[in-house]
Amino acid sequence: MTKKFYITTAIPYVNAPPHIGHALEFVQADTVARYHRLLGEETCLLSGADENALKNVQAAEKEKTPIQEFIDKNAKKFQELAKKLSVKIDIFQRGSDKKNHFFSSQKLWRLCEAKGDIYQKKYKGLYCVGCETFYTPDELNEKGECFEHPGKKLEEVSEKNYFFKLSKYQKQLINIISKDELKIYPDFRKKEVFNFLKQPLLDISISRTNERARNWGVPVPDDDTQRIYVWFDADNIYQSGVGFGWNEKLYRKWWPADVHVIGKGIIRFHAIYWIAFLLSAGLSLPKSLFVHGYLTIEGQKMSKTLGNVIDPFALVNKYGTDAVRYYLLREIPPFDDGDYSESRMKELYNSDLANELGNLVSRLTTLAEKDEITVNNETVKQFNNLTIQQFNSFQFNLILEDIWNQIKRLNKEIDDFAPWKKSSEERKDFLLQCFKTLKSIAWQLQPFLPETAEKIIKATTGKIKKTPPLFPKL
Repeated sequence: MTKKFYITTAIPYVNAPPHIGHALEFVQADTVARYHRLLGEETCLLSGADENALKNVQAAEKEKTPIQEFIDKNAKKFQELAKKLSVKIDIFQRGSDKKNHFFSSQKLWRLCEAKGDIYQKKYKGLYCVGCETFYTPDELNEKGECFEHPGKKLEEVSEKNYFFKLSKYQKQLINIISKDELKIYPDFRKKEVFNFLKQPLLDISISRTNERARNWGVPVPDDDTQRIYVWFDADNIYQSGVGFGWNEKLYRKWWPADVHVIGKGIIRFHAIYWIAFLLSAGLSLPKSLFVHGYLTIEGQKMSKTLGNVIDPFALVNKYGTDAVRYYLLREIPPFDDGDYSESRMKELYNSDLANELGNLVSRLTTLAEKDEITVNNETVKQFNNLTIQQFNSFQFNLILEDIWNQIKRLNKEIDDFAPWKKSSEERKDFLLQCFKTLKSIAWQLQPFLPETAEKIIKATTGKIKKTPPLFPKL
C-alpha cells in the first residue's frame, strides 16, 4: 500500500494581494511535498483562502467593492502566485465555499456542542482585527497594542457570543505537546507553547454577531443571529478541503495532516485552539507543526507604511522562478527571521546559480557535444541519511549547502583535470563520470529548483547537446 503524506500551508487572509512572506511559505511547503513525491508517496498539498475574517470585510468596504468580488480577486492572486513559483497545490479550499466548507464547519461546531463545550455569554473585551482575536490587557504591549500589529488601536467590543471551553483541555494539551503527539518544529517554539500553557487557559469566543460580521461568514447552526468566529472555521479548512462532512472516503484517506506549515505569529491558534477543537470533536490530531519566522526587508520590518513590501510577482519576473526559490530556501533560515536584500539576491544569483551551477552544466555539455558523447538514463536516485533527517526537520538551507558543496567539488575536479587540454579519448571516461555526478545533483535538486533540475536531467541524458545558460548573467 502506497504511503500517504498530507501537508498544508497556513490559510492566508485575502484582505490584500500576496507579499514575499507568502512566497516563502508556499515554497517551503512545496519543497516538502515534492520531496515526499520523490519518495513515491501519494502526496497532497493543501492551501486556501481565509475569507470570513472581519479584516476582509473592512478592506472590501474601504475599496467600495462587494465582499465576494473583493475576495475572489485576491484569492485568485494567491493561486497565480503559487503557479508563478512552480508550487503544486493539489487543493485550494476557500472559506466562502458554501457547498462544502460551510457544511463542514457547522459539523465541527455541532460535534463540539454535543460534547457540551459550547455555551453563550455576554462579553466585553479588546479585539485585534489584524489577529482576529480578543486579548486581555496583560497580553498587550506597554501602549496597550497587540505585539503582532503595533500602532493599531484595538476595538473595544461588547456583545453576546458563543464561547468554547478551552480551559477544559489545558491538561490534555500539556500532555499531548510534552509527549510530541503534536510535534513542534523547532523545539524553541514548543517551549513558547508550554510557557503559554503555564498560565490558566481562558475560554474563547467562537462567534460574532451578524451586525459585527456584516452578515458575512459561516452561520452558527440553529442561531441565525451569529456567525462562526474566524479561527474556528479557518483552521477547519484543513479538514473541509479533504472531505470532512461531505466526503468521508476522501477524509479518511488524507486526515490527519502530517504537517501544518505556519508562521510564528499564529502558533497559539494551531498548537492550542485548533487541537482543542479537534479533541472536543473527537477527531484525529495533526502530527506536526513546522513554524517558520518572518521576512525583513533590507533589515527592516516589512510594512505598507515604510513602503518596503516586496511584490513576489515582480521578483520572479526579474530573476526567474528558481532563482527566487533558491534565495528563499538557501538564504532564509527555516526557523528564524530572515532578511531579503536585493544586493544579496544578485550576489547569490551570479555566484551560486550562474557561475557555479550554470557554468558547470554549460562547460560539460559543450565538451560532450564536441566529442559526440551519449549518456545513459541511469541516475543515482537517493538521499543520504543525513539529508533525510534534514528534510524531516525542514532544514532546507543545510541540504542546499550540501548540494552546493557537491557542485563545488565537481567544478574543482574539472579544473584539476582540465579536460579541454586532453584529447577526446583521454577525457571520455572522465566526462561520463562527471555526467553521472551531475545527474545525481539534478535529482537531489528537484524539490528545490524543479524547472532547473528538469532541464539538467534532460540535458544530461542521451546524445548531449550544448545547453543554453541556465541562469543568464544579470
